[in-house]
Amino acid sequence: MPSAKSPLTSNPLAIIAPGGRIGILGGGQLGRMLATAAAELGLSCHIYCPDEEAPAADVAAAATRAAYDDAEALARFADSVDVVTYEFENVPAETARILGEHAPVRPGALALATAQDRSVEKNFLASHGIPTAPFADVDDEASLEAAVARIGTPAILKTRRFGYDGKGQAKIANPAEAHAAFGSIGHQSAILEGFVPFEREISVIVARGLDGKTAAYDPVENVHKHHILDRTFAPATLASALAGEARAIAAKIVDELDYVGVMGVEMFLLPEGASPRILVNEVAPRVHNSGHWTQDACAISQFEQHIRAVCGWPLGDPKRHSDAVMTNLIGDDANDWQSLAGEPGLAIHLYGKAEARPGRKMGHVTRLYPLGTLPPDAVR
Repeated sequence: MPSAKSPLTSNPLAIIAPGGRIGILGGGQLGRMLATAAAELGLSCHIYCPDEEAPAADVAAAATRAAYDDAEALARFADSVDVVTYEFENVPAETARILGEHAPVRPGALALATAQDRSVEKNFLASHGIPTAPFADVDDEASLEAAVARIGTPAILKTRRFGYDGKGQAKIANPAEAHAAFGSIGHQSAILEGFVPFEREISVIVARGLDGKTAAYDPVENVHKHHILDRTFAPATLASALAGEARAIAAKIVDELDYVGVMGVEMFLLPEGASPRILVNEVAPRVHNSGHWTQDACAISQFEQHIRAVCGWPLGDPKRHSDAVMTNLIGDDANDWQSLAGEPGLAIHLYGKAEARPGRKMGHVTRLYPLGTLPPDAVR
């Protein structure tokens, strides 16, 4: 059992020293990798998750299996730790409120509220001068027709809340498809996003500490299959000025949110001749799949960086010591673990999930290359 909580943990600026305990809401692979990183820093983790088989619980000091709306279990959980963080962004607002009455919650409520609602998120970005694709709110058939008239087609209809890896989305190729698309997402409140002819999708993993200092990793390029991230290439092939702009945009977002922790910022690169530009697609207030390469290609991984941030430690140097290609192992891909484990220059990470299902992330591998030698034929 952990020692009694320090009275300092009632302070939202409390620093968690080695020997402290971190509460992690969610028990998936991100929580698993956070718990492993915490252990390397002399910290322990307590996982809270309703799932019977939570991979993170296998590597944590403690685990609570209870529903996210169980007020008594949440209070006991928060009372047993020094700080609470989370591995997924759809934390119910009431859950966050209950936890916050017992321990600091990092990142805070503003980041959760912003990232959980695509309309709120897009309006937040626009209000701070951060470019996005054109968008309009859709609440009913009439507002859908108005949005299509204003935004045009092709466009993407996305539910305002929930949805990931392509879920909760429908493409509208022409106005005649609009009503069927709305029906396919269950007539839920949504936003209509104008289609942007992007050249590549890139992302930046950025961290902000309790002291307000930020650290951004190099922008990377992402390639998807069936709406699921397939590969990440580090670094993205970008002019230095554009890479600097991407990092600056990510740092501005976490500053404006008074954020504490690691965030993934997904972006589109638009070619536009000699003057390419960047649009922000969405933000994820947590460690991110496109940052897994940092485990092997950087001295400080995104997972250690997040633990440092939420515990009030100095942020680590995000510098890359190697080029890298991260490949997700989806479903049966993980069955090749033996041959992958024997491949030179490859690091393998398996998540300990009991059952491989189509579309389920079972692990990832990272292939490392000396700086500046990422093979051109490996990209895209």
